[in-house]
Amino acid sequence: MAHPLLAAFPVVVEQAVVWGDMDSYKHVNNVVYFRYFENVRLEHIRRLDWFQYEADTGIGPILGSTSARFRKALTYPDTIEIGARVIELGSDRFTLEHLIVSRKLDGVVTEGQGVVVAYDYRQQKKASIPDELLRRIEALEATVGRKPASRGR
Repeated sequence: MAHPLLAAFPVVVEQAVVWGDMDSYKHVNNVVYFRYFENVRLEHIRRLDWFQYEADTGIGPILGSTSARFRKALTYPDTIEIGARVIELGSDRFTLEHLIVSRKLDGVVTEGQGVVVAYDYRQQKKASIPDELLRRIEALEATVGRKPASRGR
């Protein structure tokens, strides 16, 4: 069961903080947090069955931008839960909010966002998010009673 802070996140991934995630300052290196975000982002995309949709249509996801706000230092040993939810839907992109919660610290250690752009890999250019994927995104968000904000639709 996910931490209560992640109750409004339809996708939550649990993982151990490993010794190799830390740097010489004995806390998790800042670059590793972006890998944590990537893990939950890819699970979000997997739950949309977007990989099969891409195989069928050539339209897949590509990361447009990402950011993080570090709130507390994370150290080994620990177990974290990483949440992802869509907070904004555009015509060709959506913004995922990420939240990392530490079990040891019993709280948020990092907040972040990632902008995922629909990309036509066959034509090598940005694409509109197909209606089928929009439906899947809305259905996934609805599993926790949410509806993402729409912009430019």
